[in-house]
Amino acid sequence: MTTGRDQDIEETVKVITSGGAGLLNVVKALGEYLTAEEEEMRTKGVEFLSSVLGRCPPEQFNRQSVRVLVNFYCGKLEDTDTLVPAVKGILCLTSLPTFTSPDAVEVVKALFSNVTMKALVQSVRFTVLSVVDSLLARHRDALKNMGSEFVIGYMGLAEGEKDPRNLMLAFAIDRVLLIEFDVEKFIEDFFNITFCYFPITFRPPPDDPYGITPEDLKQTLRSCLNATPAFGPLGIPLFLEKLTAGSPITKRDTLRTLCSCLPVYGPAAAIQNGRKLWNSLRLEIFQPTDTETEEEALKATQVLVRTIYDTEEQRNAPHQEIEGLAKEICEECIKILQEPEKNQGRYATKTLCAFLSTTENICRYTLSMVIPHLTGLFRNPDEVTIRAAIVTVLSEIIAAARDVSSTSTTQEVFLLPYKDEVLGVLVVGLKNPSSSGPAIDGLKSMVSTRGLLSDEELGYIVHNVNELLDSVGGSADESTDALLELLVSISSHSPRHVEETTLPLLFSSLPDSASPREADSERAKYWRTLTSLKKLCSQSALFETLVIRLSTKLDFICEQGAAPTTDLEPTAAYAHALLHTLADVLTSKVKDDHPDVPKYIERLAPRLYNLFIYSALKSDGSASVATDPRLIKVAGRVITLILQATSAQKQEPFIVGLYAAYLQSEVTRLASGAQKITPDQLFVPFSPGAPLAQKNLVHLFSTGVVAARKEVEIPVPNPSEFLGTLLMWSVHSADNSLQRDSAWHIIASIVNKRPEDVSLFLTGSLETFWPNEIASSNASVTTRRFAINGWIWLSKALWLRGHPLSTQYVDRLFDLFSDATVSWDAARAIGMIGGSDDILKKPNHSVLKVLYAQKLCTRLLPRIIEGAKITANPGQQTAHLVALASLIKSVPQTTYIHEISALMPLLLRGLDLPDFDIRADVIDTLYVATEGQSSKPTIVSEHATTLVTIMLRNSVAQEMPSIRVRTAALKYLALLPNVIRYDILHPQKATVLRELAKALDDPKRGVRKEAVEARSNW
Repeated sequence: MTTGRDQDIEETVKVITSGGAGLLNVVKALGEYLTAEEEEMRTKGVEFLSSVLGRCPPEQFNRQSVRVLVNFYCGKLEDTDTLVPAVKGILCLTSLPTFTSPDAVEVVKALFSNVTMKALVQSVRFTVLSVVDSLLARHRDALKNMGSEFVIGYMGLAEGEKDPRNLMLAFAIDRVLLIEFDVEKFIEDFFNITFCYFPITFRPPPDDPYGITPEDLKQTLRSCLNATPAFGPLGIPLFLEKLTAGSPITKRDTLRTLCSCLPVYGPAAAIQNGRKLWNSLRLEIFQPTDTETEEEALKATQVLVRTIYDTEEQRNAPHQEIEGLAKEICEECIKILQEPEKNQGRYATKTLCAFLSTTENICRYTLSMVIPHLTGLFRNPDEVTIRAAIVTVLSEIIAAARDVSSTSTTQEVFLLPYKDEVLGVLVVGLKNPSSSGPAIDGLKSMVSTRGLLSDEELGYIVHNVNELLDSVGGSADESTDALLELLVSISSHSPRHVEETTLPLLFSSLPDSASPREADSERAKYWRTLTSLKKLCSQSALFETLVIRLSTKLDFICEQGAAPTTDLEPTAAYAHALLHTLADVLTSKVKDDHPDVPKYIERLAPRLYNLFIYSALKSDGSASVATDPRLIKVAGRVITLILQATSAQKQEPFIVGLYAAYLQSEVTRLASGAQKITPDQLFVPFSPGAPLAQKNLVHLFSTGVVAARKEVEIPVPNPSEFLGTLLMWSVHSADNSLQRDSAWHIIASIVNKRPEDVSLFLTGSLETFWPNEIASSNASVTTRRFAINGWIWLSKALWLRGHPLSTQYVDRLFDLFSDATVSWDAARAIGMIGGSDDILKKPNHSVLKVLYAQKLCTRLLPRIIEGAKITANPGQQTAHLVALASLIKSVPQTTYIHEISALMPLLLRGLDLPDFDIRADVIDTLYVATEGQSSKPTIVSEHATTLVTIMLRNSVAQEMPSIRVRTAALKYLALLPNVIRYDILHPQKATVLRELAKALDDPKRGVRKEAVEARSNW
């Protein structure tokens, strides 16, 4: 029984729980051990019993057994040899429902009589405190009835404790006693056993298993120090002492503790010590050692003032009758603000701003003092030179008053009595360059103050801002940006004034025709105007105006560009800027989930389609503005953004019209606008011999399809046949990458979202398209490469959604590794399947399974590593190296880092491949892997010499023409000294410095910059 083995204890507990024996039977069985004369045997016996108690369920303890055990354990406390296991046993008993209040009193008396805490180790002291804590939680009234006996006894246990684990528990007990027990005559004693720990200077050892932080101790101690108002007369002098002589850390702790304690200590203690406290706080505010301490001092000042003045008497008194400390501090700060431009003025302003957040009465009083002072100072002709400083202070006061009003329970607008004079000062300051910045900040604060400004006053501000914008003539500087931010703030409350006055001003500055190539200043002016419109017009009413005006302007510009001209580029650039502005505003609106975006599927999208289709139909093969592929791309971005925010219900008729226009030439079902498309004009972009301008518009078809929701059906009779035809068109009939990519995006989007509709196409592609267009050596190399790119998008669409056929599609690419003509194309395709793109993504409502890239890497990486080791076929080996470089570049580092030891030799071989992009990708991968292994760079260290040699060879312009490779190599060289030990790299140092000297003369500035960094590190 006394072996103490877990097995013996468990068997005993099983016997008890099964009813084979009772707890008292166990005590009787242990009798000779519990009463033995040998110390070790007695200790083992009590230890065994306590272990059994700790594992027995509560229902096994009846009242009689608990009573017997309590008497037994209290007797064992008198024996120093059995005290430790006895305390453990008592702790088990205290949580039992059959443990009564008389038992609790008996236990604590026994503890007080027999336990000498200083003679015990930390763990036992913790158990003793845990017993007291448990008794307080369950039998508090009984302990209260003990009166002074319990309080004195507990203080004897707690006094002198130093271990942080025990202190956390002791502080919690202290707080309960201070709040709920009658300790009035023991306040000084409690002060001695609690305040002696202040401030906490504990620093946990490295890798502390207990996880107790200094902040934990500080918070728990603070809960003791603020437990009773009786600590006020004793605690505040100690706080003042620590503020005077402490380090910055001690001062901050003292200030935080003061904030916690003052409200409890009450107004009387705060008033009595108010001036002394303010003298110490003023020193930390007006002569700060660091910003953090300054902020804490300001918070403490707020708490001090709030404690004194947040009483019923003070709340009901008129603010004009404020007396005492608050009045003195206010007057002191106002006196300093006679010279607001001086350094002390900044601290006085912070103090007054802090005052505003104390009580409503103090807020009213402070504003009644400071605002008349500042506005009077501003109007004083002798103080013109310091107006900027005055406006700065005023703006900060306004912002603080706004914040107070926003949290006021009475919803009082404290600035309301002074708004006219304040508004007048800020408008005057707005027109002065030196004070315009703070004036704008002040106006923004006024605008954002709920219920302060009327609609007419907002219009007055807009009028003055418009005058300023007009006077600067579209020049771009910080003040212009700030003015626009002010208008944005106003438009969020009342867009009417901006819409009626500011927007016409900006639109009128947009030219009706593009500036010539050489007119750089005019072009810069309309760019700045469009930038201003972009910032202003996110609000729904303003955006609607923007759409109308810019789309009208775009129609007009494109009509001009359709006329014979010698130079279309400036007109195309202007049209591109107009479209780009719409796209950028839409991007921010979609990101912020603006509810008005979907309506533009009917108001903007049809106009864009109309403009571009009309221009393509009208084009006779000669260039025109609206047939420029760059404009088509940005128009496509606008259409995609609108569809991203549109519901499936609204998308459905649009998608039907889109397919009808592109596949059946029923343009009027999709497009409408100023330009009229006649029925005899056929729009047939997919027909053989279609003009280039029409075929380029497949991109707008694609941008409409890729953002369609998966619930929207494909409005064609046979979706599989449609995709098959489109895939063949992309390979054989498309004229450029814009057309091919657009077709592949359509196919990928449909396959990803609705694979069940195109199952015949998916199986047909495996059975027909692959053997005829990709695997067949009879097809031209160009055709095969186009077909492989199409296959990439098909494979990607399937893999992202976890389709069963996805593995077959991906595995087919490995069959091409032995074909020298397209092996590299197939190898690169492996990585492209796992990489991210702008088409198959969540905003476009694509179906993406979690960890799709990791799953691809896990499946393919072992196969690629094995294939890269094949020496019998160098062509296949190289293809696997290319696939490796492509794959690990496109997937997260965590998916391959565990294989880095096997990958490193292969990556080093990849640096000898003739393709510069692959080399750069490999170096980038090595950089990420090396950076991730910085704590244990064992693998990198093994290959350090080889890595240095290869990187040097790739860093010199005479040997490496690729700027990207040179930059990556130098960046990697700069990393090595930071992760590899000096003794490993030292033999290479002279060579590296000599070779890096050549890179310092590189013709490209970016390369030279990396060379300087690398040389400095080496």
